[in-house]
Amino acid sequence: MASESAGPAELGFVEAAPSWRLRSEQFPSKVGGRPAWLSVVGYFQVIEIVTFFCSLTLPIIVNLNKLLKYLNCYIVLFKSFINSSPFLPLVFRNQLPRQNDFYSYEPPSEDPPSETGESVYLHLKSGAHLCRVCGCSGPKRCSRCHKAHYCSKEHQSLDWRLGHKQACAQTDNLDNTVPDHNFLFPEFEIVIETEDEIMPEVVERDDEAEIIGTMGEAHEEELESMAKHESKEDRIFQKFKTKISLEPEQILRYGRGIAPLWISGENIPKEKDIPDCPCGAKRLFEFQVMPQLLNYLKADRLGRSVDWGVLAIFTCAESCKLGIGYTEEFVWKQDITDAA
Repeated sequence: MASESAGPAELGFVEAAPSWRLRSEQFPSKVGGRPAWLSVVGYFQVIEIVTFFCSLTLPIIVNLNKLLKYLNCYIVLFKSFINSSPFLPLVFRNQLPRQNDFYSYEPPSEDPPSETGESVYLHLKSGAHLCRVCGCSGPKRCSRCHKAHYCSKEHQSLDWRLGHKQACAQTDNLDNTVPDHNFLFPEFEIVIETEDEIMPEVVERDDEAEIIGTMGEAHEEELESMAKHESKEDRIFQKFKTKISLEPEQILRYGRGIAPLWISGENIPKEKDIPDCPCGAKRLFEFQVMPQLLNYLKADRLGRSVDWGVLAIFTCAESCKLGIGYTEEFVWKQDITDAA
């Protein structure tokens, strides 16, 4: 399911960025805000699922894009009606060949555009309209201006109260009058750096030296007692703390095929727990979202409980061709309480 020797992880960190860098054509890796849809058509499978839960949906958390293969993974939280868990994550994958009908073969320019254009993109090149509140599919529209689109009555009502009532007549400038609905998570760019493999070894040697240095002061009976009380869970949690202590601000770890960094020895999936892709291929670990991201989401203002220890994302080992559509992948949620 994963290999300990598959190479170093790539670490993700959040940074503030101008809005133009977080648009779809820039292939952004980002947190929060409206989703930056990679495919401008064929996206309705995922959006319909999100819209179905929309009045109870939290916004997109992570839009992770690996430029070389035009991959998007979207993580969404939705209300669970099945068990006592307040919210469950879903993850969707979309990838395009580098040669495609929507974007240039060459990487996008790092220079800002001469014109920033409309402040919020609420329609796709395919002609599809997006909800003014959440950025998902907007099949409903305002009955007065017929220009504002929404995913649900709840979001239409929210937008009406917060400014569309006054802006409804300004149809020529409607996309520039989108208010802050206090619904989306704060938006940041994710910047990627490769984890240093040498430093953790130094930390481990220092820890080992400290242990050896104190062994001469301890009786054999005491050492045996300590060994018995050190559980597998303690060792895994200590490894987690040691690993992230070098880069405590990391919010994401990417490494296709490497072993996830679990926060606890409890609730670790076995290979049989990871379902195969519908194409028949096995799924591999691709990346994980760290609990540090919660510090940036400010989810408490939404009046809803959002929490996790690790969100581990597993995707098709064969990167099966999906055309230009989206498919659901698998996420394993390990809670912080599992580490208690």
